[in-house]
Amino acid sequence: MTINDEILAIANQIANQGNKPTVARVKTKLTQPVALPKIISVLKTWQHDPDFTAVKLTNTEQNQEHVGKNEEIMALIDKAIQPLKEEIQELKNMLKEMQK
Repeated sequence: MTINDEILAIANQIANQGNKPTVARVKTKLTQPVALPKIISVLKTWQHDPDFTAVKLTNTEQNQEHVGKNEEIMALIDKAIQPLKEEIQELKNMLKEMQK
């Protein structure tokens, strides 16, 4: 989603709540910093479309999803390599015994 789309979606959300989308209201809801002239120019061309309100997940929400998925993957990897770790330890123990 481009920044223009995000501004338009936020403007629609604000309008759907019964408020007038102002530069200040839109700016507070943006997921990233945007220059005021950019917000102003997009709002000048904005037409209310009640169905266009989908704003992508914020970076923080996306990062939290990735962290959760990464933790699951790491747990699966640990479970998969555990037998290999045990076998390596057994081989090390056998080598130590042979060297004695």
